Formats: sequence, structure tokens, C-alpha cells
Amino acid sequence: MGARSITLGIDLGTTSVKAAVLEAAPGDPSGFVVLASCARAARAEAVTQSAAARPQGREQDVSRTIQALHECLAALPRPQLRKVGAIGVSGQMHGVMFWKTGQGCEWMEGGAAPVFEPRAVSQLVTWQDGRCSSGFLASLPQPESHLSVATGFGCSTIFWLLKNSPEFLKSYDVAGTIQDYVVAMLCGLPRPLMSDQNAASWGYFNTQSQSWNLETLRASGFPVHLLPDIAEPGSVAGRTSHSWFEIPKGTEVGVAMGDLQASVYSCMAQRTDAVLNISTSVQLAASMPSGFRPGQTPDPLAPVAYFPYFDRTYLGVAASLNGGNVLATFVHMLVQWMADLGVEVEESTVYSHMIQAAAQQEDTCLTITPTVLGERHLPDQLASVTRISSSGLSLGHVTRALCRGIIQNLHSMLSFQQLKEWGVERVIGSGSALSRNEVLKQEVQRAFPFPWSFGQDVDAAVGAALVMLRRNPYQKEA
Repeated sequence: MGARSITLGIDLGTTSVKAAVLEAAPGDPSGFVVLASCARAARAEAVTQSAAARPQGREQDVSRTIQALHECLAALPRPQLRKVGAIGVSGQMHGVMFWKTGQGCEWMEGGAAPVFEPRAVSQLVTWQDGRCSSGFLASLPQPESHLSVATGFGCSTIFWLLKNSPEFLKSYDVAGTIQDYVVAMLCGLPRPLMSDQNAASWGYFNTQSQSWNLETLRASGFPVHLLPDIAEPGSVAGRTSHSWFEIPKGTEVGVAMGDLQASVYSCMAQRTDAVLNISTSVQLAASMPSGFRPGQTPDPLAPVAYFPYFDRTYLGVAASLNGGNVLATFVHMLVQWMADLGVEVEESTVYSHMIQAAAQQEDTCLTITPTVLGERHLPDQLASVTRISSSGLSLGHVTRALCRGIIQNLHSMLSFQQLKEWGVERVIGSGSALSRNEVLKQEVQRAFPFPWSFGQDVDAAVGAALVMLRRNPYQKEA
């Protein structure tokens, strides 16, 4: 591996920025060691610039995110940063920001380390942005892609700005995700490069031809000059134009990846692994068999979406909106009921007692469909409780049924049989809700009877560094 045996991974998330330094494990070609890592809250929420976008608009101040990034790097050991041979970058997908060619930042040589400060940049309109109503989205042209377009997606946001703030768009001549921006600034690129992972998250991108829907977009008056050029995720975008926290000038920087793909990559050791992450919501992802190609048109009712992964393969992903948040809703309900009865109790106490009760209640006839938040493919679905009997009303019964319901809902989206057909042989379980809930672990093992590995949490910064660590060092620059 030579000079690339130490790599830096950066993840520019919605609420926090993370950085991790990795080293190849001696004598193990696929192994790695995390030498150091750091996370900082971004605190980047900003007032929406466009009056017409309030209150649905969700924007972030790019300067604050970059400040959090610099705080992360300042906290990492300098001797390790001096040895970094490549930098991998991932970040929150779908979002869009704008800047002017050659004026996107200014490098400040003063202080402890050279840093770049954003200049002539817009705010970041994030994936959470809700300014594009369903009516507005219905007015947009049909994409030539297997992925549909939603509010918060880069291209739909640009369409909205074109209609509602055309003067705003005239101030800028390039656009990208925040991770594309950081790569472009580090390398001094005149125009950003974008991976198919991030391009697919913007909409109007055909993953099979690896191209934007230029004719469709041009016909609608879309400013196609803003769209970045496409390159392989993790291939070399360029080299650092300055020394940066003692990372040497001339260090390779990879084309930015999506945080979903980097997160999965951080713990999917084999192509035959699936990754299940249960935190607030739930994601179950598996690498599709080589040669798999998704359909040509979007299917908004499909429970599984197919996203570009690495080496022209795809991830099949079932993303449920109902995970740890459902358990939190139940706990909150119990605490509220008890308060109404004049009893004050901490939510953490209720949670530990209900999991303990469910662990002793190994089975139940009670059936809970826990979709209090609906699902993307079934937005109007609500929750329900059925097969209620007088002998199945204990806290243990209800909590066991609730945990089972969360997993059964996921299984209805992506089943054990389907995973087997895709060649999955093992599942990696991660996420805060899974790590602290033994009953949820039992239920996933019951619904998905594969060999399981728990305890390795997904980490996009580690994944971004790992891609650069394993990338063929002789691969040509993008």
C-alpha cells in the first residue's frame, strides 16, 4: 500500500461533522485500525434566505460546517496527519449549495494551521427542505431514471429556485453537495466533480448511462451549466493545493461519496453481508448481485430502492421510517399516562423496565403494526393493534409485540427470502436502538435467521477513509 497505508476520512453530516484516521492492519489486506477519530456538532441551521421558502425551508450555514470540520482536524494527532496519504470525503446526500468558480473559498495561512474559509457561497439547502410541494413536484418533467424526485433533492430545489428566485441563481455558476464543495476547495478545482452516488440523490440522473437527463432538463429551461461533471466515487479528484493541518500539500483527495454508501462500506466486510442499522429509523442494505440493473422508470410504491454503490454495483435498501422512534413514542405515551395519574417517572426508567418485562415474555399473540409515521411507499398508513386478548395485556406482551412489529414491518419491505436470493449469508447489526435492546435483537434473529454480527456501528467517516485505503493505488485520476 505504501504511502496510502494511513488515510483520513471526513463525513459532513446534517447535525455533526466526523473525521477518522485509518491505518491498514499489518499482514491483513482487508483489515484496518482506527488510529483516531473525532466528531463535532455542526450547529449550522440557518434562517432560510428565500422568504417564499419559509417555513418549510431547511438551510445550513456552510461556514459553520467548515468551522466544525476544522475543529475536528485540530483535535486529531498531528504526527498521524503528517502521514496521511489520501483523503476520503462523504456527506449528507440530496442537498445543494452554489458558489462562484475560483471564488468559493479563501485560504488563511495565519494561526496554527492553514484553513480555508467559504467565500461567495450560498447556504446549503439540505435534504430536509420541504419547499417543493407535491403539486410543484407533479409539475416537473418525468425523470429518465429508476429513482423518483422528491423535495430536498438538488435538482428539484434548483427547479424551485428557477421559478421563485431566478435572480438568486444568476449570482452563481457552479453547484454541488457540501461534500463536493469541500473536495473542490481542498484541490482548487475550477468545477466540482460528483460521484454517481451523489448525482443519483439529486434526481434527473441515469445511473446506467452515468449521465444527467440533459435533454429533459434543457427543454424545461433548467440551468444545466450548474451540474457537476461525473466521476467514480473514491477515484482521485485532485490533490491538496495547500498544507492542511500538517497533511502534506499534494495529498490525493477522492471524489466525494454519499454518506449512506460510506456508512454501509464501513462495516460490510464481504459482498455477501447485509447491514441492518436501527436508530431513530431503520435501514437494511445489501449489495446487489453483479450484473443487476434497476428498471428504467421510478416506482414510488416500491418498498426497496436501488442506489449506486461502488464499481458500478447497486445497494438494495429498505428504509423504514419506523424504528427506535416508535419505541420512544410508546415510552413517552406511558410517561404521559402516569403523569395524568399523578405519578412522575423518568423515561429511561420506563424504557429499562419495559425491555426487562419483554425479555421475560418470550412470545405473544398480540400483533402491533407500528407504522405511526407511515412509510415513504405507504405515506397514509397508520398503526394498529390486533389480536388483543385479556391474557396478553401485560407490559411484557405489549413491548414484545411492539419490537416484533418493528421487525415484521421491515421484513414486509425486504424479506429473509429476498436477501437469500441476492446471496446474503450474514447480517451486520448496528445502531443505538439495536445495541441497547435485547428484545429487538431476538426479533431480528427470528425474522432473519442468518448468522449475525452485532456491535460494529456504521460510521461514514470510517467508510470514506476505508474506500481510499483499499482503492487501487495505481488507478488513474478521474
